[in-house]
Amino acid sequence: MLKKLGVYLSLIYIGLVVVPVFIKPSEVETVVAMAEKNNNEKYDFQELENYVIGVVAAEMPANFNEEALKAQAVCARTYAVRHMEETDSRDVPYEIYQAYCTVNDMKEKWGENFDEYYSKISSAVNDTKGQIMIYENEPVLAVFHSMSAGKTEDSANIWGGEIDYLKSVDSSFDSASPGFTDRKVFSTSYIKDILNKNRKSIAFGEDIILVTERTEAGYVKTVKAGNEYFTGRQIRELFGLKSAYFEIEKAGDTIIFETHGYGHGAGMSQYGANHMAEAGISYRQILEHYYTGVELAKIKLKS
Repeated sequence: MLKKLGVYLSLIYIGLVVVPVFIKPSEVETVVAMAEKNNNEKYDFQELENYVIGVVAAEMPANFNEEALKAQAVCARTYAVRHMEETDSRDVPYEIYQAYCTVNDMKEKWGENFDEYYSKISSAVNDTKGQIMIYENEPVLAVFHSMSAGKTEDSANIWGGEIDYLKSVDSSFDSASPGFTDRKVFSTSYIKDILNKNRKSIAFGEDIILVTERTEAGYVKTVKAGNEYFTGRQIRELFGLKSAYFEIEKAGDTIIFETHGYGHGAGMSQYGANHMAEAGISYRQILEHYYTGVELAKIKLKS
């Protein structure tokens, strides 16, 4: 299973109005295969926890609710542990497409709030120490994004591969997040130029660019531009849009993209997690909501 999901990992690197009823997940104790190598050297778990502090500080606003910060800590740790197992490495992976802040970075970023924020994030990491998410007894691919468009997206619609625990789920609270809606305006000549550079055979008619198909979650699946078809993800990347959930409007010699949400849309919505936490939902319940069917596991050294 892990080898199969590893294929999707390479693809990923390229790039609640009503609170649902939650079932409290079981927390399992597991010995992760990274605990001890043949030479009996141990992994530096303190370095791993310090790394998680740096990731949470970089990836999530420090003024978010503590339960949201805990959820982010588990995501960051899981993402790192998965990479360490896949590469059979005992080194903490500092460059795996997770942002990371050093202590000096945090001091510069937070200024006079450093002590308060560092203590808050450190507590969130310590309260979840050693915890990761597993599915079928393997660390999950714990992807996350800033905010969904109201629902998260199924991984198959983004990267083309089914991942059982990365299914579309409700995240209605996201609509109340700052920057939920964004608009970008381009000249029609610019649109044509960018699309023509991508597809030399393109020939434009009266309708320059149109959305032709959406996924069940509402994200754009297919766009027709002239005589060619693009995926919503391709259009998002070509024009630097915040998400693949967008509407297109033609106004004179301009084309307007209005987007909802921010990010690829799979896994945990960070703003959604914060809204849920503010509503009294625990980090365990947040994680189980965004990652379908996962369990919380705790890594520990072999005796």
